[in-house]
Amino acid sequence: MKRQVKFYKTQEGRCPVTEFLDLLPGRVVKKITWVLSLVEDLEIIPTKYYKKLKGTDSIYECRIDMDGNTYRILGFFYGNEFIILTNGFMKKTTKTPKTEIEIAERRKREFVEKGGKV
Repeated sequence: MKRQVKFYKTQEGRCPVTEFLDLLPGRVVKKITWVLSLVEDLEIIPTKYYKKLKGTDSIYECRIDMDGNTYRILGFFYGNEFIILTNGFMKKTTKTPKTEIEIAERRKREFVEKGGKV
């Protein structure tokens, strides 16, 4: 079974993950794209690249490390086929910022309330 990675869109039509990617160097975006293809294609995704965050409403963290920098994109599973990515950031501490988790959880609620429309 192949999964599909989709990006969350706000009610105004903005795509926060695309906006985050647009700020990054091309080499980093290329690696992120490669990691997202693993998330789509592998039946079991290594936790090095994709991991559930404890104490959250089933929020997962897509993990990319490159050149000493740590990039994260948060999201959630929607059904068995879709992973909806909600927000991205550069991680500067060992813990995922609570504000980023709250953004992902709020966007997940909004997405589900809208009936799963991207």
